[in-house]
Amino acid sequence: MQLDQFPKFALAHLPTPLEPLTRLQAALGGPRLYIKRDDCTGLAIGGNKTRKLEFLIGDALRQQATAVLSEGGIQSNHVRQTAAAAAKAGLKCHLVLECNVPIDRPAYTAGGNLLLDRLLGATIHYCDPGETRAARSAKVMEELRRAGETPYYVPTGGSNAIGARGYAASMVELAQQATSQGVTIDKIVVASSSGGTQAGLILGKALTQSKAAIIGIDVDHDPEPLMEAVRKIAQEGAAELELGKIADEDFRLVPGYAAPGYGLPNAGMIEAVDLLARLEGILLDPVYAGKAMAGLIDMVRQGRFSADETVVFIHTGGTPALFAYADSFA
Repeated sequence: MQLDQFPKFALAHLPTPLEPLTRLQAALGGPRLYIKRDDCTGLAIGGNKTRKLEFLIGDALRQQATAVLSEGGIQSNHVRQTAAAAAKAGLKCHLVLECNVPIDRPAYTAGGNLLLDRLLGATIHYCDPGETRAARSAKVMEELRRAGETPYYVPTGGSNAIGARGYAASMVELAQQATSQGVTIDKIVVASSSGGTQAGLILGKALTQSKAAIIGIDVDHDPEPLMEAVRKIAQEGAAELELGKIADEDFRLVPGYAAPGYGLPNAGMIEAVDLLARLEGILLDPVYAGKAMAGLIDMVRQGRFSADETVVFIHTGGTPALFAYADSFA
């Protein structure tokens, strides 16, 4: 099957730019570096989840949903984009939020993405202490059904086979851009957390028959279950697209850059955010793209890419979270 056979609701400003990172490349003395600007997808300050939500909202509308429900941490980029997508589609939006990062500052607990969730009209449900997001989501789904709604559940990060179609499509877009710019891509580096973006890129690699290696950078600090999630989503997506089995070597996840934990700052992330801002005028977020770029920078310094390779970094967005982490950049 082809991607255009699945229902889709247009949300993103596409194609997003593919730009050289000339000054960063010179500073690192490494391979040719490019950045795919999925911070520019446009929906409520943009981000990678917008691509996934085009297919998820399309599926929700196909099922005649009246509301969507999703879940995440209180500074989730995903739920912010879900709220915006629901608003654009005319659907009610309910968000189940968990305080999953031990930061207790007003900028974090009331600003950033959380401020935007409220502005976008979402109804917010906070998990009680000890309550899981899954348990609270199940309760809210049942409450919505009893109230006469037809709710549609969007998983954490939009990460399932439906959402992964967005990043399979992005690989088609990237291949077209690379051809038009005369660029041969050897490696693609991306933050990996809920698994759907990396899985979608792997599906797109199979669709386009690309030779580029997809390298996920673990930002969860828990690589084994993350790799299992990437494999599961990719294999389910491959079955839907009739792509056959995905080769084991296509699943690459690099650990070591997420410590001390998900959403918690570290020195590598702070340096990466600072370097991209000062050298390229590009803002990275502190949770996903910042740690993934820290991984890329460190791998360049270790000599893990040859000088004649071209490496593309996928900027997954998340800029609003910067304001919630202001103290980290004081």
